[in-house]
Amino acid sequence: MNEDSILKARLKELATRSYKQNVYTYTGFLTPAELSLLEDIREDIRFVDYETFGGYELADRQMVGFGSEETLGYEGQWPITIIKVEPLIDKFADELTHRDFLGAVMNLGIERNVFGDILVKDSKRAYIFASDTISEFIVDNLTKIKHTNVKVSVVEPDSDNMDDLKPVLVDMDVIVASPRFDAIVGAVTKLSRSEALNQFKSKKVTLNGRLCERNSMTLKDGDIFSIRGYGKYRYCGAGQETRKGRVYVKLKKYT
Repeated sequence: MNEDSILKARLKELATRSYKQNVYTYTGFLTPAELSLLEDIREDIRFVDYETFGGYELADRQMVGFGSEETLGYEGQWPITIIKVEPLIDKFADELTHRDFLGAVMNLGIERNVFGDILVKDSKRAYIFASDTISEFIVDNLTKIKHTNVKVSVVEPDSDNMDDLKPVLVDMDVIVASPRFDAIVGAVTKLSRSEALNQFKSKKVTLNGRLCERNSMTLKDGDIFSIRGYGKYRYCGAGQETRKGRVYVKLKKYT
């Protein structure tokens, strides 16, 4: 069995367990490409309700939770802990990137599916969305990012830190030959047409939280797309044409 077949079998197993034992069951954190496999088995698991969540709005990596309050009679609890990482002494901190935080967590020797997105704030702080089963281990063992000593703590759901997790959107305008999805990806990334197409072929583009390989489609107002390595954007419509027939496209970039 290949990896996709193994994951489909695991999803069916969790769905069946939830239905037969009347309990909520959860996967680890899945990539958008892995989440798209739910469509392939939708008919096979139609007997159970499910939803996806990654700990915050618009998360790329999400868990699948099988079961619902309507069918089970009680509300489920997502097994996700939010972990805050910040410099021990701010003035001596390095400028840190997503790759720096990701590398430090991976160096703890844990599997990638036990933690989800990492939100980096002002190049010094980050929030890590982790499975409850591994969160204590991360808090106890993550002590340094590059040369920066860090302090790590759990964020309580009702704390002031939750406001820090809300996305900040910045207006962005691009000019494209046409409002096709691949043209917009090319404009955002400043890649050639063939390089932009390769982003789709390499499964690096998601649309509204799901893997998207339909490069020729036209986006709708409010669609949210992400390009791995280039950020996340909200499509806000196409405007006027230039004298040469090119099109102004309005976007908002998540920062």
